[in-house]
Amino acid sequence: MAFQGLYSWEVGGMPKEDVLELSWADGDSEKDAVDMETATFARVLIAGAIENQSQIDERIKENLKGWDFARLNKVTLSILRMSVYSLLFQKDVPASIVIDEAVDIAKEYGQDDSFKFINAVLDSIGKSCNSQSSEK
Repeated sequence: MAFQGLYSWEVGGMPKEDVLELSWADGDSEKDAVDMETATFARVLIAGAIENQSQIDERIKENLKGWDFARLNKVTLSILRMSVYSLLFQKDVPASIVIDEAVDIAKEYGQDDSFKFINAVLDSIGKSCNSQSSEK
């Protein structure tokens, strides 16, 4: 849900406030309704990624090997932003879980092998986050 919100914000130019309402996520039936815990977590990821976009984008750029940031497609960029936010600011979530979730989302929504690219970038960022926290 957070990925879809960030993608809508990036591609559709949807205002942050509208994305955070999550009205676009409500299904047609009661069984499709989003539970409160999921909605809250999605809002945290969306708002955090948008509010910290410049810092997140800088970390992504630092970890691109032979790839131009401007060439990233919007699906890949949305997955990376959401995941890098989590790696940088949600220290209670293990990096391995963040990376696994990003890879799963990329396999479902991304281009053919984009999950490999996302895995490599996030692994590099995750390792640098771990080394920085162990130095403190």
